[in-house]
Amino acid sequence: MTGQFNAERARRVVAALNKNLFDGVWAPTAGDAVEEILKRVPPGAGVGAGGSVTLRQIGVLEILEKKGHTVFDHWREGLDPAEVYRVRRNQLTADVFLSSTNAVTMDGCLVNIDGAGNRVAAMIFGPSRVIVVAGLNKIARDREAALVRIKDEAAPRNMHRLNLPTPCARTTFCADCAPPARMCRITTVIEAKPLGIPEFTVILVGENLGF
Repeated sequence: MTGQFNAERARRVVAALNKNLFDGVWAPTAGDAVEEILKRVPPGAGVGAGGSVTLRQIGVLEILEKKGHTVFDHWREGLDPAEVYRVRRNQLTADVFLSSTNAVTMDGCLVNIDGAGNRVAAMIFGPSRVIVVAGLNKIARDREAALVRIKDEAAPRNMHRLNLPTPCARTTFCADCAPPARMCRITTVIEAKPLGIPEFTVILVGENLGF
């Protein structure tokens, strides 16, 4: 019954995404999601990778590199701050941009909170193809619920993972902290496929992935 429940909820979200002109796709497993991604990355395309635990969990970046794609990944170990900045800029002009999202609402919107803004910037304008992968745990009833989810789930977990000195990393809940400690600095709601992105796919996966 759980599988049927998840599939029905996903069906409704995918339908809402398609209504908002995204290419909404249901992938029952992480393996299915990887196949959907690979179908949408042209041979030789440069691929930007947004900061995403989900992408690392499904292993798609390593697969793309083995297939000969240049992957612009600012999470790669050993990069100094200047190199991280250059990689982030390259993500904005990559042929394909891969990312997850902090939340997907039942009416088909993508809600995100960033610190630097490179991830949401590339989702909005620049690459000719954007592919967003999200587990079922990212579904929220509406925008208000999405923001609660981000601030009390995604952000504290990420700050704790990065060992950053924010209050939420210690308390595990949002404290609405002030700069310079504050990492939640840019909030975006993508209500429909941006006009400047020719192809925008949102793959909803029947698993819990990322934060």
